[in-house]
Amino acid sequence: MKKLSFFLFTLLFVSLIIFSCDSSQPEVTQPESQNLTLAKKGGCTTIQSGTLLNSAGEVIKTGYDKWGYNYQAMMFNGKYCDAYRDAAWCQPYKEDNLMMKWNEAWLSNKDCDGDGKLDRHFGYSSYIGSGAWLTNHMSGVYDDGTGKLCKWTYFVKIVAVPSTATKSGGYWYDSNGKEIGPVTWGEFAVIQEVYNDPCAGAHGLSYKSAVHPGLGNWK
Repeated sequence: MKKLSFFLFTLLFVSLIIFSCDSSQPEVTQPESQNLTLAKKGGCTTIQSGTLLNSAGEVIKTGYDKWGYNYQAMMFNGKYCDAYRDAAWCQPYKEDNLMMKWNEAWLSNKDCDGDGKLDRHFGYSSYIGSGAWLTNHMSGVYDDGTGKLCKWTYFVKIVAVPSTATKSGGYWYDSNGKEIGPVTWGEFAVIQEVYNDPCAGAHGLSYKSAVHPGLGNWK
């Protein structure tokens, strides 16, 4: 039987593949206002140019690639192992489904800082305060050990915390001391989780942020 704990753990690594297409990107050194002005002037290279590369040195194209990534539309739709380019370690889970969606602050579909790769948190020195967000939707089927097939789904929302947030005891809190959500990747918080697995007795919402359960422009 697949445990939710496995997916909660591996989820924290699923989305790292998103970073891989520009993992060597240096931190932005220009003032935030200068970077934002550059973007507004249209001084950015798009995927359509055919010159932007992913971490494997391959040209990024519009539409879905063979793994299920659509960087232009800022989403992934495929099998779990495809998110890791069919890595050997995840083969036991290769039949599970995964859909990811993200916004431009998480991973843009343009290069505005001129490094030849898609931008992350453009105009900000880190993800904090950038308004970045990601959603993961996973689903699959497993045998409960008696021959019964059990269907499960898991959905999570993750956001970059605002610049006024503080961290304590594994949770992020807003400027008023209210809980934003569990810390993940240091600069992010989980703001909502929904887990359904009738065989395990799990039904519906398992976590919801007290102050920011929805996605949007939170900076």
